[in-house]
This record gives sequence, structure tokens and C-alpha cells, in this order.
Amino acid sequence: MRFIPTRFHGILDYVYGILLIAAPWLFDFAAGGAETWVPVVIGAMVLLQTIFTDFEVGLIRKIPMQTHLMLDFGIGVILALSPWLFGFADRVYSPHLIFGIFSMLAALTTHRTPSRAYKTNMVHEEPLR
Repeated sequence: MRFIPTRFHGILDYVYGILLIAAPWLFDFAAGGAETWVPVVIGAMVLLQTIFTDFEVGLIRKIPMQTHLMLDFGIGVILALSPWLFGFADRVYSPHLIFGIFSMLAALTTHRTPSRAYKTNMVHEEPLR
């Protein structure tokens, strides 16, 4: 069931990306290893992806919304599994798991296309395929 509008998803993405980048210091797990840099890198990827997505809050508008949602889901899987993939689950795993599950749920519950008003009022270039 998809009930999150793409505009709201985009705003959440900007907040989520910034929060991911700051998470190691906010939640006190910044030890300088993979536990620190996985969320920082993924946060930067989320921000870049949002900037490049063709929806209400995208700035460059080259990535189709469906591609954005697939990337969000993949990012969520990697983030949720990262403590075990990179061997730091004995030190910290909750923030990575929670942020990852959030990303997967957001991808599964967001509308696949931007609002009709956005599509009819915007003149934009052909997105990347």
C-alpha cells in the first residue's frame, strides 16, 4: 500500500540524509571505522540521489521516481545489514538497522510517480533511463 506522497518523501530524504551523516556523532558510535563511515557515505548518497530525482523537491531532475525508490530500498538493505557485513555488530548495530528498515519501508510505501499537478505544471528534460 503506497500512501506517502513523493513531495513528503523528498523532504524526508533531505532530513534523513543529513541525519545519517550526523548519526555517528549524535548517537555516540563515531569510532572512525566502518560503523562511522557507512552511514556518512550512505547519507551523502541519499542527498545526491534526492537532488537528482525527477520529483517535486529534486533540483536537477534526471533520475525517475521509480529508480529512486529502488535505490532507496537497496540502500536500506545495505545499511540494515552493514553491521554484520562489515563486522562491527558487536559494537553497534541498532542505528544502522533502524535507519535501514526505515529506508526500505519508505521505498515500499511512497507513490511511484509524482503528483499530477507536478507532472502537468513542470516542463522538464528527458530523465535518464
